[in-house]
Amino acid sequence: MSFTNEAATVPPTPSLERGLKKNAIGTRDIVFMLVSAAAPLTIVVGIAPLALAVGGVGAPSIYLVAAAGLALFAIGFMALTRHVQSYSGFYGYIAKSLGRVVGLGAGLTAWMSYNGIQIGLYGLLGIQANLAVKSLTGLELPWWLYAILAIGAVWYLGWRGIDVGAKVLAVLLTLETAIVALVAAFVLAQGGAQGINFDSFSPGAIFTPQFAAVIALGFSAFMGFESGALYREEARDPDRSVPRATYISIAFIGAFYAFAVWIIVQAFGPAAIQEFAAGHLDAGDTAYIMAGNYTGEWCVNLMSVLIVTSVFASQLSFHNTINRYTLSLSREGIFLKHSGRISPRYKTPSVAGMEQTILALVLVGAAAVLGLDPFTQFLIWTNSPGVIGILILQALTGLGVIVYFARRKTAGLRWYVIPSTVIATIIMCVVVVLMAQNVSLITGLPDGDPINTVLLVIAPLVFILGVALAMVLKRIGPAAYLRIGHAD
Repeated sequence: MSFTNEAATVPPTPSLERGLKKNAIGTRDIVFMLVSAAAPLTIVVGIAPLALAVGGVGAPSIYLVAAAGLALFAIGFMALTRHVQSYSGFYGYIAKSLGRVVGLGAGLTAWMSYNGIQIGLYGLLGIQANLAVKSLTGLELPWWLYAILAIGAVWYLGWRGIDVGAKVLAVLLTLETAIVALVAAFVLAQGGAQGINFDSFSPGAIFTPQFAAVIALGFSAFMGFESGALYREEARDPDRSVPRATYISIAFIGAFYAFAVWIIVQAFGPAAIQEFAAGHLDAGDTAYIMAGNYTGEWCVNLMSVLIVTSVFASQLSFHNTINRYTLSLSREGIFLKHSGRISPRYKTPSVAGMEQTILALVLVGAAAVLGLDPFTQFLIWTNSPGVIGILILQALTGLGVIVYFARRKTAGLRWYVIPSTVIATIIMCVVVVLMAQNVSLITGLPDGDPINTVLLVIAPLVFILGVALAMVLKRIGPAAYLRIGHAD
């Protein structure tokens, strides 16, 4: 397998009414979509307690470390987007820097990963929606019913257009950010449980084995920040708006998470937080207890509703991302031609959106029939391969940046682009290894359990499948092979 140029004339892509809506979104809209994908309130309520239970008082710092690593990655990634035209996200950039064979492996991995992350979240939404409705009305319904309703709403907003979805996400993101800020103000005003302190950011709290064990959770909280490149076709002035939105989203997510999790530490005290969070993992109510203790029951009820909208916002953002990967793979003949059709009315990838909706319905329905737990089984089992896949794609993209600019002495390239990318790529590889070593902490299953192994190998196997398919196409379908990653 070679990373050399594959100079060849790319066959024209079949007409599929392919034009998405032009100049539909700007920097602010892209920021809302990227941050919404990270689901701030969902992380604070659902994932941060696990980080605190395992990592202890230093858990807030994992988000700052992750933000720093991803900022280094973004430097090289954004430099590549200025020199390489692609509307296919990681798939297109990897194909154009590391070659079509690696590119198709990356394309299928990206499609699988984002689907796994997005669809798994329906389990969390179902849980939280049932809790919210039960607390407000006393009515208890199965989680999958709420999931099906959300799937329909996500499909509708995705079909209506990226600009419509961005407006909805702006409202939902503002509300969930505001509730966290409100609770934080009450905690700080009352001096927390043991007085305000900054132990979470001390070297003694950071340089520990427990911190290393949960660092992957920090990186997983940023899933989706990189998808801004997918919206270049629909963005106003993409050479400016996409990089700006990417850097803003990384900075906001890192600062928001670190601050919000630090507030949880203050609410219960650094001496007690690890034991308290560990004791409430099954109930998932650490953040709710904090809100109840410092603000009142009204805030708990409001938070229980807003976490549902937080998960929904994340799913809508990922739905849009998946549709554009499907569109790219269809344009290039890897997926069915029909999947790449564009809605003539709304200029959206309408067929891709319908197909993703059907896939979500099938998997949620299967989980309901099999009686899977919506969190410990459905969410974890579908999310984990997706997170591993995205981390692998980030490492490959970093390698692609290095290879691309090493082959071309590009005028005007900043001196720090290659060094920062090398560091970021190494960090991504280390995080993948750490996640593999500590997967049992995420699944709750014992070391050596075959389910852990399956979850770890899904993403690499999908990548290998894509590589093998590309090699077959190179021999029997050269026209389709030449379009891999190049149908822009």
